[in-house]
Amino acid sequence: TRLLGRAWGPLPGVGGAGVAQEDGWRRDVDLRILHVYKDYYPVLGGIENHIRDLAEAQAAAGMDVAVLVCDPGRLAGVERRNGVKVLRAQRLATALSMPISAHQPKLLAHYRADIVHVHSPYPLGEVSALAFRHGARLVLTHHSDVLRQRTALRLYAPLLRRVLRAADRIIATSPRYVETSPWLAGVADRCRVVPLGVDQDRFSPGPRGAREDAELLFVGKLRHYKGLDVLLRALQRLPGIKMRIVGEGPMAGAWRSLAEELGLTERVSFEDRIPDEALPGTYRRARVFVLPSTSRAEAFGTVLLEAMASGLPCITTELGTGTSWVVRHGETGLVVPAADDGALRDAIARLIADPAMAAVMGTAGRRRVERCFTKATMVAGVTANYKELLGSGRPSPAGANLS
Repeated sequence: TRLLGRAWGPLPGVGGAGVAQEDGWRRDVDLRILHVYKDYYPVLGGIENHIRDLAEAQAAAGMDVAVLVCDPGRLAGVERRNGVKVLRAQRLATALSMPISAHQPKLLAHYRADIVHVHSPYPLGEVSALAFRHGARLVLTHHSDVLRQRTALRLYAPLLRRVLRAADRIIATSPRYVETSPWLAGVADRCRVVPLGVDQDRFSPGPRGAREDAELLFVGKLRHYKGLDVLLRALQRLPGIKMRIVGEGPMAGAWRSLAEELGLTERVSFEDRIPDEALPGTYRRARVFVLPSTSRAEAFGTVLLEAMASGLPCITTELGTGTSWVVRHGETGLVVPAADDGALRDAIARLIADPAMAAVMGTAGRRRVERCFTKATMVAGVTANYKELLGSGRPSPAGANLS
């Protein structure tokens, strides 16, 4: 890592002359792509993982790929990870989950790319791209609507609408989100659906009879909208069934206390973090995966894909987002109303009591991932949109044509 400190001088690949050759990084490529977001690996999260998968696959395909983010501390630097140039800008502070940085817009202003791809919601990145993209095509992946921060939203809303109107292409992760998002309603003509994808080789079913942990599994950040309080109350009325909760987040303490209050400490295990390489085995040792989210902040649910690829039937909630599009009710799992612990309890009881039906759903879920939600399909879909914008590809499919 090259530390930049306060000397905002030229970076490898940053400057008016375009991407420079340094340390063998430069290759003859068709596309120069700059992804913009607040964090990147080793910071883990749904969007961070998506950007990493996308950027590394694009780099492996021969594209010149950089990711511009803010360092979790106050250092700045540039490094190369698995073929991807990672530019880390100085972060002065963090407010309302957003970095405060004058350095990130400056770096973007000096970078030359064919495509600037902003992952939204991220106000700093959106403003920077709008002001400093220098003729690059602007692609914006709308990962989620902004819901909670109502005071900040009054300031952010005009900006976001302007960015959406200025974007050359808006990528949504499911047709349901295009249909139901108030932000996308006025720009639907520029929207294309490219579903998220997973590595179907890494996440795969285990041998029958190998399941040995708790029957139910939840994986994800412990945030307010994940609905684990609803799940714990449902579990209270399902004697004998055990659950494993994998994840950390701001609600961890409150939900541990609730599990104790409900008398579930013997049947519910909380694990803050497991090694990344252990995650596929964690799915294989469960019987049913549950994602009981309660708001549109759950825009897609990548964990559902990981569970389906692992051969698990899934229970999720109807939010008007991608969750009930990914999981087909009665085919790959069950979809229940949000925040309804009675309906959630009945769905869990149904799958646990009928292992044959659960196995059929798990097999169907695996097939659905192989057909619609592989990492290769996701990368191809995003790249097709890039090439279409640059005039060298056929029109990419709209969401309505996806199965």
